[in-house]
Amino acid sequence: MATKKAASAELKIKLVKSLIGAKDNQIATAKALGLTKVGSETVQPDNAATKGKINTIIHLVKVTKA
Repeated sequence: MATKKAASAELKIKLVKSLIGAKDNQIATAKALGLTKVGSETVQPDNAATKGKINTIIHLVKVTKA
């Protein structure tokens, strides 16, 4: 039987610190999330993959519930 899922939670991610001087993998992670300039924001699904990406660049971003 198919059941309805609850509305999927989303996270709003904002780049608050510059990527200058960041490691290559951190820059790549930010770009994968769609963050290119300081102040840019993106909304991503709240899942394990997104949380792993956020964990990589947690010192550069601000995360809130969307």
